[in-house]
Amino acid sequence: MSESLRNLVALSATHRTAGLDERAAFSVPAGGAEVFYASAREAGLAEAVLLATCNRLEAYGVGDEAAALHLRAALIRATGAEPAALDPHLRPVPGLLAVEHLFAVVSGLDSQMVGEAEIAGQVKEAYADALARGMTGPVLNRVFQRAFQAGAWARTHTGISQGQVSLGNVAVELALRVFGALADARVLVLGTGEVGRQVVQALVSRGAAEVSVASRTFENARALAEEFAGASLTLADALRQAHAYDVIIGCATVERALLDAPGLRELVARRHGRPCLFVDLGVPRNFDPAARSLDGVYLCDLDDLAEVSNANLRARLAEADRARAALAEKAARAWGAANRPATPEA
Repeated sequence: MSESLRNLVALSATHRTAGLDERAAFSVPAGGAEVFYASAREAGLAEAVLLATCNRLEAYGVGDEAAALHLRAALIRATGAEPAALDPHLRPVPGLLAVEHLFAVVSGLDSQMVGEAEIAGQVKEAYADALARGMTGPVLNRVFQRAFQAGAWARTHTGISQGQVSLGNVAVELALRVFGALADARVLVLGTGEVGRQVVQALVSRGAAEVSVASRTFENARALAEEFAGASLTLADALRQAHAYDVIIGCATVERALLDAPGLRELVARRHGRPCLFVDLGVPRNFDPAARSLDGVYLCDLDDLAEVSNANLRARLAEADRARAALAEKAARAWGAANRPATPEA
């Protein structure tokens, strides 16, 4: 086995190792990816991929015997987190185990909402970014391509993807549980990224008639709202008018809560006893958790959504065990293939 292959390693911090607020402490800010890859290059890593989502901070790398330490240093620089905030939650995953782990991630088996569909696209975007930066090579190219194939196989040939779980669909299901129907509810979606789009699409498909979309960039809000026949606002205007909405779903990338405790108390007072549902899909949080203590307010965050989603997926969890066993076999074959010397084509 070559030296580089022996030193394939992943570092992983996820919902399994860190709580919601702990994950917020080491989220990757704008520009963080550039810092990560610059640090990886400086350290001499031959290959590296950064995967950062709301529930997951991971790095995959190929290098010398200090590859894991180099990845850790790059993650600390990229997130700006104190080592003491990240280290307790960061797990090293070496060699074949790193391949198995990536296969499980891509298939949705390692997700907080088992079988969720978004993660495959997020991994593809992370890999494409590293590829475009020239940070992948023969090892990670093979491993990631095989992972995409294995994830597609798992979704097609096992039951883990029955019902296609997504943040948008589960968020709307929670709103339906509170209000019974959405035809008469006024809904505000804060954020126009991929999750915001999923939420708006799910809302409209489940009967929501009054959906407003807000973004820091008004053009982004208008484009998404017009696609689904909704209204659009700037984020500042939306927060000033938030008391007029029955359901407020936060999908924005933030450094601090959009609605803090005083803002939430003022909002509740202006609603004069009418109930309000907050669904917080952000890491860091979009809404102060103090909302849970206010009368007439229901607050759900990512942990709540995962609990609801996985309660609906008990049958799928049995399929997950079968998928894990099959993916472990595929990972072993991919690892073996990556370690065989290339043979000249005839």
